[in-house]
Amino acid sequence: MRKFMVVLDDSRECLNAMRFAALRASHTGAGVIILSVIPPEEFQHWIGVADLMRAEARERIEAHFEVFAKWMRDKHGVQPDLVIREGDPGAEILTLVREDSSIGVLVLGAGSDKSGPGPLVTLMTKSSGNLPIPVTIVPGEMSKERLEAIT
Repeated sequence: MRKFMVVLDDSRECLNAMRFAALRASHTGAGVIILSVIPPEEFQHWIGVADLMRAEARERIEAHFEVFAKWMRDKHGVQPDLVIREGDPGAEILTLVREDSSIGVLVLGAGSDKSGPGPLVTLMTKSSGNLPIPVTIVPGEMSKERLEAIT
């Protein structure tokens, strides 16, 4: 089964990327993989403190994921899979795409403020010529109704 991969982070545009992935998966009989990456700089402390922070980060990610998973299951009949990685977000996205041949499309949300579309969108567009899958970039300001209309 082909899967849409979407990145779960704290950005506002993440919501539109989730919506798009869920809607497309529902309409095409595909699945969704939600990737969340814990950056290594969060654990630059003593081992005991780093382990506690790592556990708290995972709990926070899993709680956040459950909100999206429940919405995808209840509203769209899609059961997403969660993948949590530690490291550089860009590198972890590329690694997962290369590891999992079921991933058919990477879905990213683009920021709409004056700082640009965001670091992941910038990195993935620069790398897009070498990716084994297409990248869909969903505008962060696109309305829910417009997303539903185009998917």
